[in-house]
Amino acid sequence: MNQCEYMENCPFFNEKLGALPGLVHMLKKQYCLLVKTRCARYRVVQALGREHVPRDLFPNDAERADSIIAEAEISRKHDAI
Repeated sequence: MNQCEYMENCPFFNEKLGALPGLVHMLKKQYCLLVKTRCARYRVVQALGREHVPRDLFPNDAERADSIIAEAEISRKHDAI
């Protein structure tokens, strides 16, 4: 199933957008229910773990997710040297 396993406990939806039900519904449908791998938050969780996901990272902020993941990979390579 393509539904995101983190959807029910996602701090973004539960803390950031609780007062905006229309926006929550639209974002959840697009990123949590249809294709979770498009979600920037999901991608960071999968690549680095929950502790690396900024609370203010929007599901549609793919560019920022790519940057977070790339910086972590550079840091890992640097630490390995």
